Amino acid sequence: MRFKGGIHPKYNKSTAASSVEKMPLLGRYVVPISQHIGAPGEVIVKKGQEVGRGEPLTKAGGFVSAPVFAPTSGKVKAIKEFPHMMGNMQMAIEIIADGEDTCWEGVKPLGLWREQTPEDLKSAIAAAGLVGMGGATFPTHVKLSPPADKPIDTFILNGAECEPYLTSDHRVMVEQATEVMEGVGLMMRVLGVTKGYVGVEANKKDALEALRNACPKDLDIEFALLEVKYPQGSEKHLIYALTGKTVPAGGLPMEVGCLVQNVGTAVAALEAVEKGWSLIERVTTVTGSGINEPKNISARVGTPLQDVIAFCGGLTSAASKVIFGGPMMGFSQFSLDVSLIKGTSGILCLDADEVTQFTAGPCIRCGACVDVCPMGLVPSALGQYAERDRYAELGELCVNDCIECGSCAYVCPSHRPLVQLFKRGKAELRKLQQQAG
Repeated sequence: MRFKGGIHPKYNKSTAASSVEKMPLLGRYVVPISQHIGAPGEVIVKKGQEVGRGEPLTKAGGFVSAPVFAPTSGKVKAIKEFPHMMGNMQMAIEIIADGEDTCWEGVKPLGLWREQTPEDLKSAIAAAGLVGMGGATFPTHVKLSPPADKPIDTFILNGAECEPYLTSDHRVMVEQATEVMEGVGLMMRVLGVTKGYVGVEANKKDALEALRNACPKDLDIEFALLEVKYPQGSEKHLIYALTGKTVPAGGLPMEVGCLVQNVGTAVAALEAVEKGWSLIERVTTVTGSGINEPKNISARVGTPLQDVIAFCGGLTSAASKVIFGGPMMGFSQFSLDVSLIKGTSGILCLDADEVTQFTAGPCIRCGACVDVCPMGLVPSALGQYAERDRYAELGELCVNDCIECGSCAYVCPSHRPLVQLFKRGKAELRKLQQQAG
C-alpha cells in the first residue's frame, strides 16, 4: 500500500556499507537521568559510590519510566545538571571509569526466551531499561502491555530507516540479523501474537535478505520491501503500507491491533533476557560533510559527544552545525558537552555549505505543504493560527495529529518554520485544555 503525501529528500546514506566500529573504553561518562518519554527515574546512587558495569543508577519513576545504568565500572563523581541534547540543562550522573570495566554482580541472564513466560520476559525488559531505539524512546515494557480491551494481533518490525543520512539500523539488520529476528520472536511471545511483518525500504535489500535468511522457522513473518519515501518509518504509515489498516485520527497503533518496534530494540530485548544486559550501549551513525571520518559506531550510553567526534577524526574546519538524529527530525546542539542517550540513532555534522541560511517569509498559499503532509492536514493554516496565538483553533484543525516529520517545512518556498510553530502550538493548546479542566 502507498500512503498519500511524503517527500523524496536527498538520502545521503554514504555510511550504509560501513561496518560498525566499537568505541574504546573511555575514562569518563555522563549519564543523563531523563532519556525517555515519561517520568524521569529516581537516583539511587550517591557521590563517591563505586559502581559496576550495568549497575542501576536510577529506578523507574513510575510505570511509564525506565532506569538508567552505569556504562562501565568506576566511581560516581557528581550528580548535578549537565548540558542535555534537548537543549537545556538536566540532571545527570558523572562516572569516572576505573579502567577495569567490571560487570555488576547483579547482572544475571534469565535464560533462553522460548523457555520463559511472557510476564517474566516483560519484567526482564523493564528491568533492563529498554526504550524505543529508533528515536521515540517510549519505554518498551509499557508498549508491550496493551490494555485488555486493545488486544494486539500483529507485530511489525520497523526497518524502514527513512531519515536521511542515518544507516545505524541498516548495519544492525545486516550484522546482527539473527539477534534481530530472535528479538522479534521474543516480543511476539510477550504479546501472544502469531503473525508478524518486517518492513524495510527498497534501498536496503541486503538488510531484508539478511533478516529473511535469519528468521526462525517457527515464526510466521511476512517480509516486505517498501517504497523509498519519507516518512515511511512513521508508525501509522508503516502499518498502512504493510497491512492496509488505517490508525484513526488521535489513535494509537493498538486501535487496529498492531504494535511496532525498532530493530535495535529487538536486539536489546534479546540481550536483556538471554544475557542479562541492561541498555548501556547502542549503534549510532556519525556522518555528514562536517566530520572527517563518517562511521557507524557502537558507543555506550553517556559517551560525551566530544569523544565521539574525536573517534571519528574530528570536525572539519568548515563544520557549522551538529544535530542529534537526522536532518528532518533531529535536534541541533548548542554544546559539544552533551552525551549520547538511548535514543541517539545518529549524529549529523554539517558544514557551512550544507546549512542553508534564510529568512522566513509570509505564506504565499501555494499549497505545497498540503500536498506533502502525510497526515492529511493543512500545515499552512496551522502555521498561521499558531503565529497569531489562536491555539484553540489549532485543536479544531487537528494539530495533535501532526507527527512533526518536517515534510511541510522541507517544501515551503517561504522557508516558514512550520514544525517549530506546531510544537509551540501543541504546548499552548495543552495549557488551554488543562486550564479548562
